[in-house]
Amino acid sequence: MLDGEQFVRWCQQLALAEPTRKYIELLRSSPPARVVRSRAGNVSGRYPSRKMGVTIQFESHHNELAGIYEMEYDPDVLEYYDQPSGLKLSYQALCGRKVGVLHTPDFFVLRQTSAGWEEWKTLDELVRLSAKMPARYVKEIEGQWHCPPGEEVAQSLGLYYRIRCNAEIDWVFQNNLHFLEDYLQPSHLDLEENVRANITLLVELHPGITLGELLQQGYNCDEVYTLIAQNHLKVNWRGVNIAQLGSQRQIFPASQKVCQTETTKWRRASTLELAPNLVDLKPGSPVVWNGKSLSILNRGETHTALLNEEEKVIQLPNVALLELVKQGELTGVVTHSLPSAKEVNDLLAKASVDDCAQANRRYSIIAPYLTGELQTSNQVVSTRTIRRWLHSWQKAQEQYGCGYVGLLPRVSSKGNRQSKLPEATQKIVDEFIANNYLNLKQQGKFAVYSSLVRACEQQGITPCSYKTFVRNIHQKSNYEQALKRQGRRAAYKHEPFYWELEVNTPRHGQRPFEICHIDHTQLDIELVSSHTSVNLGRPWATFLTDAYSRRILAVYLCFDPPSYRSCMMVMRECVRRHGRLPHTIVVDGAKEFMSVYFERLLAAYSCTKKTRPAAKPRFGSVCERLFGTANTMLIHNLQGNTQINKNSRAVTKSVNPRNLAIWTLGSLYQNLCDWAYEFYDNKEHPALLKSPRAAFSDGLLQTGLRPHKLIPYDETFRILTLPTTSKGTAKVIPNQGVKINHIYYWHNSFRNPEIEKTQVLVRYDPNDVGIAYAYIKGQWVNCISQHYSSLAGHS
Repeated sequence: MLDGEQFVRWCQQLALAEPTRKYIELLRSSPPARVVRSRAGNVSGRYPSRKMGVTIQFESHHNELAGIYEMEYDPDVLEYYDQPSGLKLSYQALCGRKVGVLHTPDFFVLRQTSAGWEEWKTLDELVRLSAKMPARYVKEIEGQWHCPPGEEVAQSLGLYYRIRCNAEIDWVFQNNLHFLEDYLQPSHLDLEENVRANITLLVELHPGITLGELLQQGYNCDEVYTLIAQNHLKVNWRGVNIAQLGSQRQIFPASQKVCQTETTKWRRASTLELAPNLVDLKPGSPVVWNGKSLSILNRGETHTALLNEEEKVIQLPNVALLELVKQGELTGVVTHSLPSAKEVNDLLAKASVDDCAQANRRYSIIAPYLTGELQTSNQVVSTRTIRRWLHSWQKAQEQYGCGYVGLLPRVSSKGNRQSKLPEATQKIVDEFIANNYLNLKQQGKFAVYSSLVRACEQQGITPCSYKTFVRNIHQKSNYEQALKRQGRRAAYKHEPFYWELEVNTPRHGQRPFEICHIDHTQLDIELVSSHTSVNLGRPWATFLTDAYSRRILAVYLCFDPPSYRSCMMVMRECVRRHGRLPHTIVVDGAKEFMSVYFERLLAAYSCTKKTRPAAKPRFGSVCERLFGTANTMLIHNLQGNTQINKNSRAVTKSVNPRNLAIWTLGSLYQNLCDWAYEFYDNKEHPALLKSPRAAFSDGLLQTGLRPHKLIPYDETFRILTLPTTSKGTAKVIPNQGVKINHIYYWHNSFRNPEIEKTQVLVRYDPNDVGIAYAYIKGQWVNCISQHYSSLAGHS
């Protein structure tokens, strides 16, 4: 960020007017104008920006977050602010009336030579909004989108207003930024000078050496990635996905220019597609040799004659001609007169297995006629049928460039496929389905059909049969029916998956600890007190799961309903077991994840928080599925489980889980940890074809251990993860101390008259009620409970 003097010099350099300078000063010192929320289908969150020193909000992790990454690591960007104060935009509405709206852009950006607002939209949004507000969103001939009202406001202040589209995002570059971000931070791994010099020299001697070859020389991934981040080595950031290539990724010296190709859009090769540049050596066929067009004049036994553009004949030995073809120097010409291979693919895709078998049989019969071989009498098929098949072959060859599709029987396309109902009947059927069946009344099919018959009789229209009416209903998707009859939550289970076919940020990350999920569930088991055997109810479990390896990183169990305390404790357990925290945490929209304490912990350790949409469990399907696995594999096999409660009428006193409960919180937690950290961790996962522990270990070896991201499990970290009371403070009572959760805690600093009877910040340890912490004169002090001897070490 710029300090005061740097900001003044920057304003002078851009010659900004005084009102503009004051506006920017106010914006720099103001909080965001609004808090972003997760709407249906989008994942919002907060990114811990080191450039800005604060967390930056984003409303879409596939749009605005990509813009944040670009600005975070773009040297041209000096500062950027999310959700700046609103602008008033005036434009003509679609109805012709002039309107004025208050608009909050996504970012205000200070660049080296300019400043202004940037609004990020998806291409689909822009197309939809341009139809709704054509005066506000305009697409130029070159494909660039503009907002004339916003540009008018910005121009009056000497600033800019830009519409940014997700089509601009280079996802290969984004993935590489995500993958190497840990090494781009100031706290990157420090390398010994001899290691740096040896790796650099090795790459200079062997440009393009692969990562696997470097590892064979005794170096590790972390050393190589650090040198790449420090620009001592180069990779193709925009052309190659570093994480996906594994040990085959090429590395170049810093002095060598690496070809920055455009993002390659990989697609699955289809064996049905035709090669448009195959060399056809028949007389009259066009070919290209050394950039010049020629045509095959004649092909003899030893030589081939070619005719060039000057109509001169060139004689080439057949051996030399074939060698030119093999080397790719002599190629065919794309014939644009033929239809694309897509039409042939469509015809073949529509053909059934029986159709293909029939076409194969027909081809085997006419093949001798096509090759000119000597024919034998054929008693199975008549001569007339053979002539018809040959005609179909030749016609398809001329029309599609593939005679085989002419032999397909296409029986399925025969007949009248149009509706047999009269137009008036079809219209009234559609109206009754839309207005009477697809609504929240949830009337039955027969009830709606009965109303339809009565309406047809009144209007003199012939009604359709009940079977036809039901068939028309079933033509509507299950999702559409459930959405209009039961609402969006009931319809969610029928909502189709939208697979990401384009290059994008991987849903489960590219490495361990990149994306992790936190969620809670109430386990299906009743617990009792370890002292009195009194039933205490069902416990709540909190899981922290690594999406890449499906490994359960940490488990926390308690009786308290989900709160920020559970979140803090599971994060503490993760650091205790693994010595680090995830790069990105995915949570739902529950209030415990919005806690100031939880967000402060994430910001302190540079963790990005993503909030998935409400009532969309598929966005957290990794954690959601694990809850079911834990219940079916462990909890449902323990005495006192509550499976029978699903059928409440079958519950009697003798089978009531509350009366059968024998497990305590401590014993269940120990068994749950054994299951999560040992049994499940070593069991082969069907999606990975290996165990979560093996996938986790392999991922760390392939993508770097990143030791500079380790977090010591010390007093500082433990205090950061401690919860506080509902009030957050406690009064220092002379000779007694501070009262936290009905227990007094003491520290000798409380004897200070300046501290007595004042409110101080307090925190307590859910795992050890014997101690607590108070914030006294700029530091946290350890307070001892008045019942320390009996409470120490107890939760």
